[in-house]
Amino acid sequence: MNCHGLPYSLASTNTTPTGIAVAATFHYILKYDMTNSKALVCDGCGQEASAEHIERRLRRLEWTTRYRPVHINTLVLGAFSPQEEKDFLYAPGGEFHGEAAHLLDALGISSAGKAAEGVHAEFQRAGFFLTHVLECPLDRDAGQGAEAAALLAQRLQPVATRIRRSLKPKRVVLISQALRPILEKILALELGCPVVLDNGKLFEFDGPAPGNSVARFREALAGPAGD
Repeated sequence: MNCHGLPYSLASTNTTPTGIAVAATFHYILKYDMTNSKALVCDGCGQEASAEHIERRLRRLEWTTRYRPVHINTLVLGAFSPQEEKDFLYAPGGEFHGEAAHLLDALGISSAGKAAEGVHAEFQRAGFFLTHVLECPLDRDAGQGAEAAALLAQRLQPVATRIRRSLKPKRVVLISQALRPILEKILALELGCPVVLDNGKLFEFDGPAPGNSVARFREALAGPAGD
């Protein structure tokens, strides 16, 4: 990984692509040995990755990197990148549903009558950056139980290293109830900054009452970062 979290290579389990070319726009040309049934492992989530998975990973990575602040005030950390692009904050479509809508609401950023680029730039100028422990959507076959928690736990050390060495935010805010099984492990990590919680709990933008979490998120961020 380079300083922006971009992949220099793809990890694999006893399988190597027969050819990889990486352009400046993050496009991979993959040629697989069709006689080998082993799948690549995505460096952004640790899940087995098809060509379509890698393509989506790189597309979202490009969108996200474009609006990374030079100096990150607040790093917003979710569990999994959303399944739908309309829920993914940095998607260029400008629909802003789900997680994206809740986050913009919490920060008082209106998308009405604005191009997606303008909304993204406003989020960036405020010093906010959104990322996820798994930078790809959770495979639908993985479920939401022990397997999902295990995937999250496996990614914690790489994520902590990225936060501490590359992103270097002034604070981290956790916004997903899916992080609950690994919350104590997150709090034990060396992140180089405080973790902001909702009275010791997670802000649950993906919970049954996201509006309540949005309001408390807004209150929690009213003070200076690092307090």
